[in-house]
Amino acid sequence: MGLLLSIFSLVWGILAIIGMAVGIIPCFGSLNYLNIPFAVLGLLFSILAIVLSSKKELAFAGCILCAVAILIGGIRLVLGFGVF
Repeated sequence: MGLLLSIFSLVWGILAIIGMAVGIIPCFGSLNYLNIPFAVLGLLFSILAIVLSSKKELAFAGCILCAVAILIGGIRLVLGFGVF
């Protein structure tokens, strides 16, 4: 079960990065209002996977991807005044 959770957290991190990349495009900045909570849930699942899994590398990669999506998405919201 730990390996499955690690793979799940990595896939979740990849989806969060894709959502963040789309949110960087002008006029799609408000997508980050949906992507940031999605990435926070992914971060929580990744931390859980790090604790429970024997394959910690995949879960750690998912954790990093979700954290980057949260950070860049938040910066994008601030720079675009939350709309653009």
